[in-house]
Amino acid sequence: MDITIHAAFLPHSDPEASLAFYRDALGFEVRNDVGSGTMRWITVGPAGTPGTSILLAPPATDPGITDDERRTITEMMAKGTYGWILLATRDLDATFTRLLASDTEIVQEPTEQPYGMRDCAVRDPAGNLVRIQELR
Repeated sequence: MDITIHAAFLPHSDPEASLAFYRDALGFEVRNDVGSGTMRWITVGPAGTPGTSILLAPPATDPGITDDERRTITEMMAKGTYGWILLATRDLDATFTRLLASDTEIVQEPTEQPYGMRDCAVRDPAGNLVRIQELR
């Protein structure tokens, strides 16, 4: 079987701030940017890997979602409990330094975890947790 992960989805609450985080702070390529205002769908991904992307999408745009569900999603995003993603890098310290310079919200500085992985954690502008592991 030949199955790959093509795209992951994360919500955004401010497309310009999310674009700046993923493009400028993390260095991802912008692959697509459609819509306008808060109704923008932005596809980004690591340079050199066109088959793997993150779609940054407005939350709760599905017409089947109720107003109460939209409020719950908005509350969860504000707390940072709605979306998260795990990324990896060969140089965690350099990546973390770049994130510090971009004024990113730091959740955890680079740490050696008891399960043998070194990682850090930050929040993107929408509150999504972004964990970054160091490849060994």
